[in-house]
Amino acid sequence: MTIKKAVSYLFVAVSFFGSMSAAHAYDQITLGRTILLEIGEHGAKIPLVVCRNTDAIKVKAERNLHLERIKVTFRNGETRNISFYRDLKKNQETSWRKFSYKRCVKKLEVYGNSDGTRAGVKVYGRQKD
Repeated sequence: MTIKKAVSYLFVAVSFFGSMSAAHAYDQITLGRTILLEIGEHGAKIPLVVCRNTDAIKVKAERNLHLERIKVTFRNGETRNISFYRDLKKNQETSWRKFSYKRCVKKLEVYGNSDGTRAGVKVYGRQKD
């Protein structure tokens, strides 16, 4: 093997491994789940026993519902309202709604109405490996 071939193979191998470390893998974690009633003016609360670090959230509907917003409470007491205002069909998910940086979520309140008597809602967070 000539030195030119060896250097070119080495360059390809190093660039391949370098590109793998640049790719970000995210794990989806369940922050909590709750039930929305047919007519509800109060948010369905999801208290978290342990503060969960995440940089984004998304919602999955277990039945048809109208999702208005989610109020997120962070460890330092700050709150943020994330508006959705959309109808979700059974097993449909929203897109990821990002925070500006990784935050520790302490409590969630889901506002919306179900199409039937009640509808289950799962809230997911995203963690970087």
